[in-house]
Amino acid sequence: MINDLYRRLSDITDARIMIFAQPIIAGYGVTNGFEVHVQDRRGGSVEELQRHAQAFIEALNGRPEIARAQTSFDSRYPQYRVEVDAAVCKRAGVSPSEVLNALSGYVGGVYSSNINRFSKLYRVMMQASPEYRADVRSLDGLFVRTASGEMSPISRYVSLTRIYGSESLSRFNLFPSIAVNGAPAAGYSSGQALNAIHEVAAQTLPAGYGYEFGAMSREEVSAGNTSVWVFGICIVFIYLILCALYESLLIPLAVILAIPFGLFGSFLFAKLFGIENNIYMQTGIIMLIGLLAKTAILQTEYASECRSRGMSITASAVAAAVARLRPILMTSLTMIFGLLPMIFSTGVGCNGSRSLAVGTIGGMLVGTVSLLLFVPLLFIVFRYMEEIL
Repeated sequence: MINDLYRRLSDITDARIMIFAQPIIAGYGVTNGFEVHVQDRRGGSVEELQRHAQAFIEALNGRPEIARAQTSFDSRYPQYRVEVDAAVCKRAGVSPSEVLNALSGYVGGVYSSNINRFSKLYRVMMQASPEYRADVRSLDGLFVRTASGEMSPISRYVSLTRIYGSESLSRFNLFPSIAVNGAPAAGYSSGQALNAIHEVAAQTLPAGYGYEFGAMSREEVSAGNTSVWVFGICIVFIYLILCALYESLLIPLAVILAIPFGLFGSFLFAKLFGIENNIYMQTGIIMLIGLLAKTAILQTEYASECRSRGMSITASAVAAAVARLRPILMTSLTMIFGLLPMIFSTGVGCNGSRSLAVGTIGGMLVGTVSLLLFVPLLFIVFRYMEEIL
């Protein structure tokens, strides 16, 4: 969609157009993708900061992991310097601050009061109409009250000089910075894009200049490898809980080792449909793990009960697969058919819906078939090992 919009707008040469997708999570940044702030830590000029930031952006756009990187900052933004003639103001009996306040109110607006509408509170701003503040000549039509009570044109007291500079200069962790936004290229994850940013920054940014991530990128970098540790701890807790359920150290492995088959199906379908591994797909994977684990637990628990009643290990596994076939298929097909409309969704938010649906449906299809085949087999293997040992 974004690439198509860029192609349609490529004929407009009088403006620099930048298109951003909405952030995945509202409140974490203003765009989807990554956000990095190039910092000046040596106290240089704004022009030097922009030059190094531009070199950094050009290097990023040359990497295959980055679809695009850009910034809205421009140190050559057209502006006017307003100079107040204090001597003229004194002779007219008006202070320079009154002149500047009047000019600020006419051009920039001034807060007046509040108004309640539709159960919300809105601010009332007073400002001159656009046609009365369109150019420099408009100053002749803007007035300030003098000490004598007469209205005098503001152009009598101020002079405007055309200059160029930065529209605004932000700071990130106290350092002057320029925000760079971008998105990973198709087929690359956000982690690969962040690694590319680290490499490019080490190659292009000189001494005295640094960078820090913002928005969701900052959260992802700060998390680092903690997700691996959290996942490992969760696996240990799940294993211990299943050990208490089955009163066995080996049978829980039949449940845990069966889950990766569903994850394989999820990533396989994501690859076939061209879906990136974003937060929506990860949310679907969490739900998928729970459903597949429940399916495996149903089979192993029934097989354990059959074994305790005196059936052979193989007969117990087969009986569990046959007895649990219908409820497993009902659960899986209900989930699959319920998510199918999300694959064909259009409009705002369709990418998130498709990511969630494709990953979950693929995992349920492959995982259900795999669990019906491999959970009984794993139960037989680990039950034999347990009884032999």
